[in-house]
Amino acid sequence: MPIADRTARTTWEGSLAQGAGQISPDSKAFDPLAVTWAARTEQPGGKTSPEELLAAAHSSCFAMALNLVLAEKKIPADSTTVSATVTLDEVDGKPTITTSAITVRATVPGADEAAFKSAVDDAAALCPVSRLFAGAEISVEASLAG
Repeated sequence: MPIADRTARTTWEGSLAQGAGQISPDSKAFDPLAVTWAARTEQPGGKTSPEELLAAAHSSCFAMALNLVLAEKKIPADSTTVSATVTLDEVDGKPTITTSAITVRATVPGADEAAFKSAVDDAAALCPVSRLFAGAEISVEASLAG
């Protein structure tokens, strides 16, 4: 039995280039989000993209995994900020999501660089979204604040 199932729906009208869509989560956690091809490949203009949503998923998942690992290692963080940049590139003539670059900045009292790096490595292996992206290049840059 799965731990969780979550659903979002996209309704699209028109062609890829001129059309537009709306992404709606079943959870109602956020209002419908507008999405267009131009917002995906040019300027967002207040709209989102699959890559931005994947970046949100990856950064939040990694933050959860890191805070779990730090607590298990008895060096809980006062705060962590995790960002993810997901890249859409052309590979063999096809749009392909190729990388997710994670940046972590954390305040972890009592942690030295070695303990922090170990926790970050463990979180990278634990995060389910990182495992989903297993075929993509995932980089992690992490630093202790202060």
